[in-house]
Amino acid sequence: MMKNYSYQPQGVCSKQIDFSIDEAGKLHDVQFTGGCPGNLAAISKLVEGADAANIAAMLKGNDCRGRGTSCADQLSKALSEALADVKGA
Repeated sequence: MMKNYSYQPQGVCSKQIDFSIDEAGKLHDVQFTGGCPGNLAAISKLVEGADAANIAAMLKGNDCRGRGTSCADQLSKALSEALADVKGA
């Protein structure tokens, strides 16, 4: 069974990040709304089926043009929140 999440990123061009995490903690169906289409589609393909906790750690702190965050960093934050939700459930 998969649990679906939707996250509103802050400080980036992307307006929404949707994804699913399965019972084994694997990441699926990452979709960004807005942002740089080619780069974000590539991120989505690269993280498909990967361990969500590992992806969160890998992307944490990635910066875009001195903003202090990026779409990848925002995905990291979204995953961290989702994983905390899973552990709290």
